[in-house]
Amino acid sequence: MGVPCLPSRRAASLALEQLLPGKKIAQSEGDVWNDVDVQIFSRPLQEDEILVPAVAEPLLVWVISGEANIEERELTGPWEQSKARAGTFYLTQTDTPYLMRWQGKDDTCFEVLHLYLGLELVNRAGMSLNLNSSRIRMRDVSGGQDVFISGILSGLVAEMQSPAIANPLFVNGLLESLTVHLLRQYADTKSEAKPRSTLLPTWKLCRVLEHMEAHLAEPFDLDALAALCRMSRFHFSRSFRATTAQTPSGWFMQHRVQKASEMLRKTSLSIIEIALETGYESPSHFAQVFRRVTGLSPRDYRKMHSLNK
Repeated sequence: MGVPCLPSRRAASLALEQLLPGKKIAQSEGDVWNDVDVQIFSRPLQEDEILVPAVAEPLLVWVISGEANIEERELTGPWEQSKARAGTFYLTQTDTPYLMRWQGKDDTCFEVLHLYLGLELVNRAGMSLNLNSSRIRMRDVSGGQDVFISGILSGLVAEMQSPAIANPLFVNGLLESLTVHLLRQYADTKSEAKPRSTLLPTWKLCRVLEHMEAHLAEPFDLDALAALCRMSRFHFSRSFRATTAQTPSGWFMQHRVQKASEMLRKTSLSIIEIALETGYESPSHFAQVFRRVTGLSPRDYRKMHSLNK
């Protein structure tokens, strides 16, 4: 069965949804939301470190409720901290992946909105401001406060959560006003955008991650992954690494270990059984890979987590 062709912003949101922990509360649906993709999530109060892939469309993240200390860094740079609370926003349109972690308050519900602005909407708004669409790019903003943005997004959240059908005139008016405001206040229109030719399109990234997740117990197959994207092995591997900062085999190995870690914590299966379930025919090879990734043997990892219960 073929994979449906998704708008790039929808594919981007699906790919990021797979990578970030949390529960999705709401999702924009229907023709009213054709120019954007909007999601509302409840996030865990703590996340040690996650990799956020490159995104083609501007991504606006707005904190609906809760408080947390957010830390972000480039792959080789220092951690930069910001405080997130209701009304705080984050804006990015990055060519390279980056790392993120956070720590929330124990007594708060940490809810956030993700809004992907379609490039068609951005270009229309740019034309209304006499901006050259080829030179429009949003600046990165972390921990920003903007009363206008909060007002617009509060209206969008209310419209998404209303039992009535979303009103096209109302939604489009809010989205166009928001986009014009972002271009006026947060766009870099002076320098050419960096080439994105080496990045893996987000719909392809989504397809590949789903395939690898479903076949963790099977041998790693680079040819099959490249074929899914209709790319050569070389170009697929280069694009995957540019987008995620990991090789395909590295991602596959890391997620095998993550699955094994969960089984060691949550099941009574033997280490040999877990090794077989995660695609390792040799328990010694499984133990070697597990120690390389976690710093502990499978036995010591299980013992440590049983003591913490």
